[in-house]
Amino acid sequence: MTAAISAKVLERFPAGSPRGSWPAEEYAARRRAEGEPATVVMDLDSDAFLVVVPADGD
Repeated sequence: MTAAISAKVLERFPAGSPRGSWPAEEYAARRRAEGEPATVVMDLDSDAFLVVVPADGD
């Protein structure tokens, strides 16, 4: 089963970061500290981590 979820991409990070480096998670944590419900997801097609927030219901 596949679910379509509408989200806004705040930032993209390449998946090939050095071992022990989590820039997407760190960025999302900063956004959450500022009150945004940021989540990290993996875009398999582009091999990147995306930091997303729910779309505003456009």
